[in-house]
Amino acid sequence: MLRIRPAVVIVVVQALLWFGVPIVAPDYGLFGAFGALACALVLLVWWLFFSRMPWAERIGAIVLMVVAVMINRSLVDPSIAGGAMGNLIYLMSIVPLCIGLVSALVISRDRPVWTRRIAIVAGVVLACGTVNLIRTGGMSGSGRADLHWRWTPTPEEKLLAQSAAEPAVAAPVTELPKPVEPTPAKPVDAVSAPAAAAPVVPVSVTSAEWPGFRGAERDDVVHGVRIETDWSQKPPVEMWRKAVGPAWSSFAVQGQVFYTQEQLGEDEIVSSYNLHTGALVWRHKDRARFYESNGGPGPRATPALGNGRVFSLGATGILNALDARTGAVLWSRNAVTDTGATIPGWGISGSPLLLGDLVIVAASGRLAAYDVATGQPRWKGPVDRGGGYSSPHLVKIGGVDQILLMSGKGVTSVAPADGQVLWKNDWEGAAILQPVQTSDGDLLITMGDMMGGIGTRRLSVTRGPNGWTAEERWTSRGLKPYFNDIVVHEGYAYGFDSNILACIDLKDGTRKWKGGRYGNGQLVLLADQNLLLVLSEEGDLALVKATPDAFTELAKSPAIEGKTWNHFAVAGDVLLVRNGEEMVAFRLPAAPKRPGN
Repeated sequence: MLRIRPAVVIVVVQALLWFGVPIVAPDYGLFGAFGALACALVLLVWWLFFSRMPWAERIGAIVLMVVAVMINRSLVDPSIAGGAMGNLIYLMSIVPLCIGLVSALVISRDRPVWTRRIAIVAGVVLACGTVNLIRTGGMSGSGRADLHWRWTPTPEEKLLAQSAAEPAVAAPVTELPKPVEPTPAKPVDAVSAPAAAAPVVPVSVTSAEWPGFRGAERDDVVHGVRIETDWSQKPPVEMWRKAVGPAWSSFAVQGQVFYTQEQLGEDEIVSSYNLHTGALVWRHKDRARFYESNGGPGPRATPALGNGRVFSLGATGILNALDARTGAVLWSRNAVTDTGATIPGWGISGSPLLLGDLVIVAASGRLAAYDVATGQPRWKGPVDRGGGYSSPHLVKIGGVDQILLMSGKGVTSVAPADGQVLWKNDWEGAAILQPVQTSDGDLLITMGDMMGGIGTRRLSVTRGPNGWTAEERWTSRGLKPYFNDIVVHEGYAYGFDSNILACIDLKDGTRKWKGGRYGNGQLVLLADQNLLLVLSEEGDLALVKATPDAFTELAKSPAIEGKTWNHFAVAGDVLLVRNGEEMVAFRLPAAPKRPGN
């Protein structure tokens, strides 16, 4: 006689963990999933050793499940087949298969053997069929799948239907950056290890309020802006809200226009919009589409502004120099082809860096520099430092300009003139974030792995008679950001420790506080007010004190719907927020004037 009661108990517990935990406690959904998988192992043990089924049926049912899932892989939605590094279909099939098997046993318990076998086959087929009914809009930072019915349109499909009725290019606004004709290239002052060099003169971007990824210094620090902190009385005011094509790009802002990147069908887009109305100014299209199930389709990088040009890097490596006023192509290259790199699983993600007469990009951990005027390759960086998703980063150490890049084997510094290695520090893992320079010239770097962030390291970089050296001062697990950049303020670092905001002391890396669940969001520092402006993964804005004494949230307000991983931008009193579905502009409330001002 079959012993079914233990199996029923197991699948009931499994269902509660799989379906119930994400609803009741979304932050612990991953634990619920692991619990459900553990129940599957317990059920397997019961099935093989305690079910009292004929051995032919015990082994046959397992073989049937494996074959059914392998066949189903070609039938499910591509987002399921490719999700979680190709493992999502297996994860999504386990619970339905367990429920299907046990349900078949319950229904056919007192039936003939052939009836039971038919019921088991039917249960397995129906279980696989349920996986065919869904698609995923990607994964959250905590590994939770964003599930939808397969037949429902994606936000991109809705936008494409809407865009079909709109003009391709809207009327340009006034006060756009003036178009610039290509000019002869000017050489950068040479810097090579260990010789000293004259400082590199940066591209003129003084008129750009937010010239590219993470602002003018790529540090997410805002000066000269003071805002009201009592949002119950004076909250941020929405200026406009607009659907946007999927991408994890941020913004570049100059005058009355801003620039971003998006995906529309088979076209990768660089677009320009009116800052105050959200109206389209122009679009540039490249016939390219990158898709990865966890993050979804579209570009990952952010445009950079300089000398009347917009420089963009697409997810497949297309590097464009466009006229900022019209979107006309000045030149175009492919950084992946030029460097011999391989497009990584999450796509080409590094944002272009403008420096002198160079535009410098990172193609899966390999640096390449191009002439800003002509697009001609100038140099390539080292090839033995692993892949990565970080962007090239300019720092000045010991009076010498250097380009840093985080990659799979750690951080590498190269000379801007020729890409020759100055120094490196080894720390293997998943390189996603930007290095940060402290007020005394040291560096903070971070690293992650497949499960998330693994820590923050402080380096002291010096130049001696034998060249440059990078010495580790400490490595801390008190701040373990994954793909959420950190900021430094008055001797402390602030960022996300997994999905909770945290602060560490720069002297030794000890944690000062941890609090506030914002998922895998982003933040900027309003330095004049000792404030962190935080955007949660769920799209909420929050104000948090950037002080080491304790976590203190001052205000919170909803901003945008949907998974929000994109860095946001602050241009004066305008806050630009976006994700893979929509973008929003807010007018930040000004702080009351202080006496004497």
